Amino acid sequence: LVFSALIHDVDHQGISNAQLIQEEPAVGEHYRNRCVAEQNAVDVAWDLLMSQQFLELRRYTFGTHEDLMRFRHLVVNNVIATDIFDRENGQRRLARWEKAFQNNKSPLKESMNDLRATIIMEHIMQASDVSHTMQHWHVFIKWNRKLFTEMYQAWKTGRMSSDPTEFWYKGELGFFDNYVIPLAKKLREC
Repeated sequence: LVFSALIHDVDHQGISNAQLIQEEPAVGEHYRNRCVAEQNAVDVAWDLLMSQQFLELRRYTFGTHEDLMRFRHLVVNNVIATDIFDRENGQRRLARWEKAFQNNKSPLKESMNDLRATIIMEHIMQASDVSHTMQHWHVFIKWNRKLFTEMYQAWKTGRMSSDPTEFWYKGELGFFDNYVIPLAKKLREC
């Protein structure tokens, strides 16, 4: 989780995946036009982790090749979970959530525990991605201002279709109502 949170926005260009695909179609094609910035972040960070300078860290972190592959699988899932605009991934995550947490009466099998653990990690990652929304007011304001500035710059340079000054407050209220508050409730539930 810590590694995933650390790397999830590596090489982020301050634009949406849709804009990134439009500006760099080859990158979009490379990632099949899905979770482009997130997959790129994993690739950049993974290449660095696999470099010679981190050989000793890898020795201490992964006892076996299977441990390494499991770690990578978890990192990919966690980072992909931060793409909240990919509807297909969101629908799959919701279906897994319902399967894992809606039927609490039956005894848990090990596979159900694994499913729950995976879903919980993904939700913790999502909270990490928007953690400024769940902190003190001054922290929220600081990071929200930075996000607004990033989006405003994208609009001014033609990398975003809408002026954020026209939708910012309404968008933020909708984001809290439709994403942040339901996410916090799910985290409390699990």
